[in-house]
Amino acid sequence: MFKRVLVANRGEIAVRVIKTLSEMGIESVVVYSDADKYSLHTLIGDIKYNIGPPPPEKSYLNIEKIISIAKLSDSEAIHPGYGFLSQNPLFAKRCEEEGIVFIGPGERIQRVTGNKLGAKKIMKENNVPVIPGALDPVKSLEEALDIADKIGYPIMVKPVLGGGGIGMRICYNEDDLKNYFKICQKLALSSFGSLELYIEKFFPNAKHIEVQILADNRGKVIHLFERECSLQRRFQKVMEEAPSPSITEDLREKITSTAVRAAKAINYWNAGTVEFIYIPSMDKFYFLEVNSRIQVEHPITEMITGIDIVEEQIKIAYGENIDFSQNDIKIRGHAIEARINAEDPFNNFMPSPGLIKSYFPPFGFGIRLENGVYSGYIVPPYYDPLIAKLIVWGENRDKCIRRIRRALQEYVIRGIKTNIPLQYTILNEKRFIDASYTTRFLEEENIIGRIKYSVKLNLPEKEEKRVEVERYRLDLWKLSGRILQTR
Repeated sequence: MFKRVLVANRGEIAVRVIKTLSEMGIESVVVYSDADKYSLHTLIGDIKYNIGPPPPEKSYLNIEKIISIAKLSDSEAIHPGYGFLSQNPLFAKRCEEEGIVFIGPGERIQRVTGNKLGAKKIMKENNVPVIPGALDPVKSLEEALDIADKIGYPIMVKPVLGGGGIGMRICYNEDDLKNYFKICQKLALSSFGSLELYIEKFFPNAKHIEVQILADNRGKVIHLFERECSLQRRFQKVMEEAPSPSITEDLREKITSTAVRAAKAINYWNAGTVEFIYIPSMDKFYFLEVNSRIQVEHPITEMITGIDIVEEQIKIAYGENIDFSQNDIKIRGHAIEARINAEDPFNNFMPSPGLIKSYFPPFGFGIRLENGVYSGYIVPPYYDPLIAKLIVWGENRDKCIRRIRRALQEYVIRGIKTNIPLQYTILNEKRFIDASYTTRFLEEENIIGRIKYSVKLNLPEKEEKRVEVERYRLDLWKLSGRILQTR
């Protein structure tokens, strides 16, 4: 097995990867920007290297700097986490050129999956159902208007090399398309380096279902069942659950087997996710895209299957084969993940960086926290606002919902604003409880305008201070081998 692996990321996903490396007896090499000197991933990593100034393009996106640190530290492999360079084919190629193992799909797969339209063509050729729409880039507004008339409004305009909801616009009529077309082109060019767009049918009442897959060196592909990711705000996921409460066993078999077929169509390797939209009124599902990396929401799949996906990534990258069969994997219970973001839901979700004065996460049976912060940590303003993920497991969905409600009530973060009030509100909504929610749920129900709950700390002020100093800083000292410096 690898002796030393560089983690080319930060925050909670870097902490997550470091922990699995430690359990596998592998030394972790962490990189950190000037803004992340006291980040949790920096504190718990075995070997640390400063990678540069806070802006990502000067640090976590600096391919040559990361490669040079990997070579300097004698790292045999690099785990990219998600975001940053995790789906960059050039980075995967540079790793290959330098004899460093990229823990994830290589350059070829990254290029295939990164081109959304190209992937869509391959899927159609392999009898994977795809969303009705263009199979070639749209060259002009006139062509876009013609395609939209043929497939019918509403339609979605998307960048060919897109991701993360950037540059996507829903058009309900011809005027919308005329207004948004050039805007989408500009966003596509500035974000992905290409003006190319494509158009496909938009289904307002759809659900977002994704299937976790693993594929090894000998062509074995298995699935770890599905996750429902329909709770979204501006095409960004807010909360996920596994398994999906929206599909039948028969449909589950169809979607998961289709995901395996899709992965085999592109000779996929390592961990990934095949994503679909499902339209309940039509009882149809369509291929959306392949995400060639580990997903933010991977822990809920781990909770219902008992499989450490990060460990499997590392073992597959080392050359080992998957040592269990599809029949060995069973769904056990239900899991929900709430993304905890440093943002203000009462002020248009403005980012909320700054000092965390008090941090009291929930605990108890069935509760797991993927954490990137602590009491006394300063959340920097340069990166994604995700600071932690609350993952809760229950024997069934009803118990899981009750448990995560309780956990959110206990979760206390003082000094910055978070989206915890939004998460709690969602969990008490009728359409969430009966699983009839869709990707438009937050907008249709005006959830953001009706947030009605905020978490309050019940500990007396003196007790709060004692717990903060004695428990959290002592725990960090034990983990990092040093006393956290006072700012």
